[in-house]
Amino acid sequence: MLASLVGYLGDFDRAEEAAQEAFAAAVSRWPGSGVPANPGAWLVTTARNKAIDRIRRDRTLAEKIRLLPVAEAVVDEFEAIDGAALTVIKDERLELIFTCCHPALPPAGQVALTLRALGGLETAEIAQAFLVPEETMKRRLSRAKAKIKATGIPFAVPGARLLPERLDAVLAVLYLIYNEGYRGRVDLGAEAIRLGRVLAALTPDMPETHGLLALMMIHHARRAARFAGDDLVLLDDQDRSLWDMRQIAEGRAVLDRAVALGGRGTYVVQAVIASMQARDPVDWPRVAALYGRLAELTGSPVVELNRAAAVAQAGDPAAALRAVDGLGLDGYLYFHSTRGELLRRLGRGAEAGAAYRRALELATSTPERRFLTRRLEDL
Repeated sequence: MLASLVGYLGDFDRAEEAAQEAFAAAVSRWPGSGVPANPGAWLVTTARNKAIDRIRRDRTLAEKIRLLPVAEAVVDEFEAIDGAALTVIKDERLELIFTCCHPALPPAGQVALTLRALGGLETAEIAQAFLVPEETMKRRLSRAKAKIKATGIPFAVPGARLLPERLDAVLAVLYLIYNEGYRGRVDLGAEAIRLGRVLAALTPDMPETHGLLALMMIHHARRAARFAGDDLVLLDDQDRSLWDMRQIAEGRAVLDRAVALGGRGTYVVQAVIASMQARDPVDWPRVAALYGRLAELTGSPVVELNRAAAVAQAGDPAAALRAVDGLGLDGYLYFHSTRGELLRRLGRGAEAGAAYRRALELATSTPERRFLTRRLEDL
């Protein structure tokens, strides 16, 4: 809905205001009149009319008619081939992603704005994903919106020759949206995969696109086993009968496509790691080596944290702890939970308890808090 409104109005703030007014109208009218046959179209049409009324109050009628001709609301439909490739690549949400990922915007602003507009994430959640204060993220979002409005960045998927310069940011957006879904918001995970399929059809020769799609599919196939009620279940303890093996196989086929295209980038490497973690037994020394390669590509301390966890799984928790202690990720939940796990394995209960308590302070979801509470009780 927001993507449709931004494309129609060309203004993020006005689109968000119109969407809020339409939802308020629905809450007021639908209990008495009933839900319309096409709620999405009703909301979009109502939002457009609200926006037009607001603009008419601010401008002369002649100027308004020239700038915003009233059009019938259209809800995009998708025709699938074997549940994957699309006959027509026309998706307002994908268009909005490319609008947000215009090279005129700084990379951090591109990703943050798309997460806010399309991923349904609150500003605080986006700030947490970027490991920055919420006020810093608010300023980034405001600057990005103002830049789009001032420069007239188009609402469209760019031509083929312009795709490569925006692809990295678009992939980063899909990856972060998926990560939110993987943490429990499964609707976001499924939406990221759907958009990934659209993007893969749009860029069939781009290995990193296929690598990201494979990564998301393989991880998503394990979603039913990651939670038991409100309890988080670690990889080693998951019930593999709950895994979607057909989706894992499909993800591996997509990964084969990425490798055949010469893919050696970050998403392809992560997809290889995910594929290996879905095997029994897991070759943890090989996984640790792949995380080392990924760390070389990204320079990310979070990747180094994952590498350390794999080193511990391979049988050397002391080496893993030495690596973790040099990372300096005090505000990151999984730094402290990983550190607590390593200390627990090394028999250093008091220090493990302190690490788990710090992680508990940073935990935001019920499964995370329950898991950490159990770890503390078990010490």
